[in-house]
Amino acid sequence: MSDLKNKELDDESRIVARLKKGHEGAFRILMQQYQGRLFNIALGITADKEESLEIVQEVFLKVYRKIHTFNQEAKLSSWLHRITVNESLNWKRRWKRRFKWYHQPMDGNDGSHYPELTSDDPDPETAYQKKELENALWKKLKELPEKARVVFVLNVMEELTYDEIAEILKISRGTVSSRLFYARRKLKESLNYSDDSQI
Repeated sequence: MSDLKNKELDDESRIVARLKKGHEGAFRILMQQYQGRLFNIALGITADKEESLEIVQEVFLKVYRKIHTFNQEAKLSSWLHRITVNESLNWKRRWKRRFKWYHQPMDGNDGSHYPELTSDDPDPETAYQKKELENALWKKLKELPEKARVVFVLNVMEELTYDEIAEILKISRGTVSSRLFYARRKLKESLNYSDDSQI
């Protein structure tokens, strides 16, 4: 495990070095590796697919402009996640101030779908029920308070650890735990899930 982690750090160091030299190939690799993950984070916060795509583009522009300021004592992924969270929250606050915060329908009526949170199931009926639960979860997710939603998205969708989330959001591990507990409890209450449900 330690060898794998060291290899990841070596690969990251090489990518960062190339990014700082302005290599276009390094930026393409960066986008390929992180575009989907950053989109899911933005979507979980904004609940707006089109805006989330714009946010991800803005994140990569910021990386391009500010890579020279990146402190390699931090993880590149944590830095990217932090920028994405901040951009997403800034977008949401701007629209709230204008009383125009809305999101495009994502229940399949416009041909789009929520990101999948569960694995595929060979049984069509079970798969359908899972999909319905996922759609309901996404609808309720946007009703969570902002801070709880961000932690939930990072933990459940991106599968980040408490320590990684604490580093990204600059909060304590205990705060991460309490916000995640609150988010899970509120979602279970709103979806009428049992206490042992896996959310």
